[in-house]
Amino acid sequence: MMALQIVFFSIFFFVSFTIAQGVRTLNVRNYGAIADGRTDNKKAFLRAWNDACYQNGGSIVYIPKGVYMVGSVEFAGPCRGPIMFLISGDLKAPIGPYSNVEKWIGFQHVNNLIVKGGGTLDGQGPSAWPYNKCQNTNNCDPLPISIKFDFVTNSRIESIRSVNSKNVHLAIYGCNNVNVSKVDLLAPADSPNTDGIKISRSADIRITNSRIRTGDDCIAIISGSSNIDVSYVYCGPGHGISIGSLGKYKNEENVNGVTVRKCTLNGTDNGVRIKSWESPYAITASKFLFQDIFMENVRNPIIVDQTYCPRSPCNQETASHVQIKDVTYRNIWGTSSSQVAVSFECSKKFPCKNIVMTDVNLAIVGGEGPLKSSCSYVKGRSFGRQNPPPCF
Repeated sequence: MMALQIVFFSIFFFVSFTIAQGVRTLNVRNYGAIADGRTDNKKAFLRAWNDACYQNGGSIVYIPKGVYMVGSVEFAGPCRGPIMFLISGDLKAPIGPYSNVEKWIGFQHVNNLIVKGGGTLDGQGPSAWPYNKCQNTNNCDPLPISIKFDFVTNSRIESIRSVNSKNVHLAIYGCNNVNVSKVDLLAPADSPNTDGIKISRSADIRITNSRIRTGDDCIAIISGSSNIDVSYVYCGPGHGISIGSLGKYKNEENVNGVTVRKCTLNGTDNGVRIKSWESPYAITASKFLFQDIFMENVRNPIIVDQTYCPRSPCNQETASHVQIKDVTYRNIWGTSSSQVAVSFECSKKFPCKNIVMTDVNLAIVGGEGPLKSSCSYVKGRSFGRQNPPPCF
């Protein structure tokens, strides 16, 4: 059913865009953009966007080949017709941290948007990572996200390459019905907080046929997200594919309906992970399916961590109030780099419920000792082949 929805959406969007009356191409060079890698092209890009946005019918904002430096910029709607933002050139962020800026490139309140290209977004992360204070304290100003979509609907993001983001590569917030495909996200394994794709308060998001190699979660699905489908994603290095962290803030919303399937994780710290803080903030995380996933040399292939605390101080006076339930792991195989390949450290106040494991077949790298499972406060069932042996 999900595949049919994706095909229908893609065909409908393509046809509706191409038959729109008055489609025209707006080349940013005609608005004063200079491809010398030094001149800030923010104003030229905005002038082209505004002309496209205010025109009836469809438009293409075209960034031709070349190297364009562009400062922090927001492309805002609503617009009068569908827009394709076509990036054939390479975009470079300003050097340095430039804190107090949430994002480098943003799109907000746009319906029927296509962002695609073949060019590269270079966040110039090495010039900013030494200034990242968020690894050591909770009281910090995050570095800017490379590209962020706020309240974008019925849209596609495809064939985008992002390298060396200062913070998250691609963020999706408050969006509905968005396809992400053929993206290539790259940063070193030790680059701080460089999540590949972060999704929050969004619904009907599909990520497929993408490669993510970075220094934090390849994909993080957090508060208020529902009906998320992740397929054919290669992840590694990185921290794996995560739901969470959850429960850190007071006004978080439930997360439900997440499918991760036909993915490969290679050399990651975690495989598929659900994580929540020990806090009094109550939400539900439910209806998750992890299926047909290959792990290669993954430290924690299957992990639920409801005592998540990446840095102190943490309020550990209460158990996590995130209720995790209705989670299925099916046909997961490969190798673990640690003896504890399956770990469920659930909340003692709200134990994990209805955890189902079918055909989990993992082996340890190097063959040093048998694999183990670890369980705390979890209720579940297992079927088919199980290695390591289940602990419930």
